[in-house]
Amino acid sequence: MLSPESSESTEPRDADDAAAIDLKDPSLYLNRELTWLAFNRRVLAEAEDARNPLLERVKFLAIVSSNLDEFFMKRIGGLKQQLGAGMLKKTVDGRTPREQITECYELVREQERIQQGVFRNLRAALSEHDIEILQYSQLNRDDLDFLRAHFHDNIFPLITPQSIDPAHPFPFISNLSLNFIVQVRFPNQEDHTSLARIKVPTGDSLPRFIQLPGRNHYVPLEEVMRNNLDMLLPEMEVISEHMFRVTRNSNTERNEEHADDLLSMIESELRERRFAPIVRMQVEGDTDDTLRGMLAAELGLDEHADVFDAGGDMLAMRDLFQLVGIDEPELHDEPFQPFDNPLLKGSSNLFHLIRERGAILLQHPYESFGTSVERFLKEAAHDPKVRAIKMTLYRTSSDTQVIDNLVRAARNGKQVAVVVELKARFDEAANIRWAARMEEAGIHVTYGVVGLKTHSKIVLVVRNDYNGLKRYLHIGTGNYHAGTARLYSDLGILTNDQDLGRDATELFNYLTTGYTPERYYRKLLPAPKVLKAALLARIERERKLHSAEKPGLIQFKMNALEDVDITRALYEATRDGVRVDLIVRDTCRFRPGIPGLSDTGRVISIVGRFLEHTRIYYFHNGGDEEYFIGSADCMKRNLESRVEVVTPVDGEGLCEELRFMIDSQLADFRNGWEMDADGVYTRRMPRNDDEEIDAQQRMIERAKQRERQAKQYQRGKSRRPVAGRNLR
Repeated sequence: MLSPESSESTEPRDADDAAAIDLKDPSLYLNRELTWLAFNRRVLAEAEDARNPLLERVKFLAIVSSNLDEFFMKRIGGLKQQLGAGMLKKTVDGRTPREQITECYELVREQERIQQGVFRNLRAALSEHDIEILQYSQLNRDDLDFLRAHFHDNIFPLITPQSIDPAHPFPFISNLSLNFIVQVRFPNQEDHTSLARIKVPTGDSLPRFIQLPGRNHYVPLEEVMRNNLDMLLPEMEVISEHMFRVTRNSNTERNEEHADDLLSMIESELRERRFAPIVRMQVEGDTDDTLRGMLAAELGLDEHADVFDAGGDMLAMRDLFQLVGIDEPELHDEPFQPFDNPLLKGSSNLFHLIRERGAILLQHPYESFGTSVERFLKEAAHDPKVRAIKMTLYRTSSDTQVIDNLVRAARNGKQVAVVVELKARFDEAANIRWAARMEEAGIHVTYGVVGLKTHSKIVLVVRNDYNGLKRYLHIGTGNYHAGTARLYSDLGILTNDQDLGRDATELFNYLTTGYTPERYYRKLLPAPKVLKAALLARIERERKLHSAEKPGLIQFKMNALEDVDITRALYEATRDGVRVDLIVRDTCRFRPGIPGLSDTGRVISIVGRFLEHTRIYYFHNGGDEEYFIGSADCMKRNLESRVEVVTPVDGEGLCEELRFMIDSQLADFRNGWEMDADGVYTRRMPRNDDEEIDAQQRMIERAKQRERQAKQYQRGKSRRPVAGRNLR
C-alpha cells in the first residue's frame, strides 16, 4: 500500500530555483485535443495487443473509430466554429484554433494508417478461426445466388438512387452515413456520363455485415450493393463507384437564457444538427482526384485538409461492433457476472440496513447495479413510509428500471421530482422522451438551472422513520444507466448521513427553482459554487502541511484534467515537494517529471476491459486523510459550468476499498501507461507473474473474495462479522 512516507524526493524545493519557473509558460500545459488523441492511440494499442482475446481486439478497433467520429463532431466542430468566428486567442498551451486543427489532423491520419493495418491483421487472424469478412471474388456460386436473392428481397426496396445533374442538385448527405458516388453512362453514349448518389441503408435499417448461411462468414453490405448495381441502374453502364462518408458538427447549442421554452429549443437544435456544417469527409483510397475534388467542393470542404483517405480498407469501422457479438467464447474475455453486494443480500429492507450501517460503498461493474441502485429506487417506490423521491438524470437507457420505478412511485402517491438534463450530448432525444413519460405519470420534471448542465448523480429519498422524517441518499460517479453500469468502472454510496441529506435538499431546491441565494453546504462539494474552491484550498493546505517529517500526498483519479487553475495548483504542490499521483484516463494538461517543478508528480492512464469512469479525490491532510467521490472531472466546464456533486467518504472499511482501488491502479503494469515529462505515454510492461494481473482483474478478485467471505459467514463458518474491513 502506497503511503506518503514511501514516496521519493519529498524534501521541500529550494525557493529560488522553484521561483525561477514561470507557471504561465505555455510549454508546461499539454493541449486538451492532442492529449485526448493520445488516449485514443492507447485504445488502439489494445486492438494491437495479442495478449487480448481476438474479438476483444476487434471491439477496441470499433471503439477507436467511434471515438474519432465523436471527436470530429464535438472537438473539431468546435474548433472550426472558433476559426469561422475569427477567434485568434491562444489556449493556455499556446495554440490557435487553426494550429490545433492542423496538429490534430496529423495525429488522426497517423492513427487511421495504423488502424487500417490493425484491421488487416485482425481480419487474417479471424480467418484462422473460420470467421471471414469476404469480398465477392471469394464467394462460390451458392453464396452469390443467396446474396442476389437477399439483395432483391431485403436491400433493393430500401434504396433510392439520386441523379446529380443540372435538373437534380447535389443531395443532402446525412451525418455518418455511407454513400456511393457512381459514375454511369447510357449505352452508345460514350461521350456523355452522369453521376448518381446511392445511400447505403445501414444502421436501424440493415446490419453492416450480411451473414452467409450456416457459418461465421460475412459480406459487407456495400460489397453486396456494388456488385448488384445492375438491378439498381438497369441498362446503364457503371464506369466507377466509390464510397464516401461525412461527419457533421454537433455543436449546435443555443443560448438557453433567451429561450421561451427550453424543451422546444432542444428539439429545434436536434433538427438543426441534421443540417449542421460538415467537418470531415472520408473516402475510399481509389477515389480519383476529380471525384474527390467535386465532392469536397459540394460539401464545402478543403479537399487537401478535410478529406481523409481510408486506403483499401472499410469506412466506418465502428460497425465492427456487430462482429464482436459472435458466440465464440475462447475469443472473448472470460465471462464476468457482477456480484451482489454482500451487505445488501441479507437484508429485506434496504433502508433499515442503511440506517444500521450508516454508509455502504457500491463498486460497479464488479457489483450489480440492479440489486443495489435499482433496488434502492424500487424499494423507495413501494415502501409506504417513503414520502418523496428526488433525483438527477443525465443519461439512462430502456433496459434500466429507473424510469419504471419513478413512475411506480408517483402512482403509489409519493412526491417525485426529477431534474432531467436535456442537453446531454447525443442523448437529447431520449431524454425528451423520458421527460414526457414521467410528466404523463405526474412526476414533477424540471430541466435544471439556466446556463448550467446538470451532470450530478444523486438520489434523495425522504422517509418517515420511527423518529420522524429521515433522508437517504445515493451519490455516484456514473449515470443511472444499466448498460454502462456493466461496462464502466464507477462508484456509488448509499447513506443516511443527515448532514449530507440536508445538503442534498439545498441542492434540489436550487436545481428546481434556479434561485441562487447563498447556500450553506455542510459536507457536499457541489459545482459550480463550491467544488473548485474546495479543491484548490485542499491542494494549498497539502502544501502548507508538507514537510520532510510529514510529506504531503495528493491522489486524483478521474477521466480528465483540463482545468488550468487546478493544474497550476498541482504544479505549485509538486514544486514544494508534495507527492502528486494522477490517474487520468484521457485528457491531461499536467506534465510530470519536470526537474525542479513536477518531479514528485506522476500521471498514469489505465485502458482495460472496462472503461475507467470513477472520480476519486484523496488528500493526506497531515494524517487526517480525506477521500471524496463524485461526478466531476477537473475540467473547466465541470467545475464552472455544470452542476456536479462530490461527497466525502468516511469510515475505515469504505476508505480501505478506495485505497485498494487507487493502489491497484498505480501499481498496474498490465494495462497501465505512464506519462513522461514530454507528455508522451509509455506502456508499462509486467516484470513478474504478479504484475501480469491488471488492476481491474484485482477488483474482480476482491469482489469474489467478498462474496466468498459472505457465504462463509452465512454458513456459520466465521464468527467474525464479514462486513468489517474487507467488506466495507
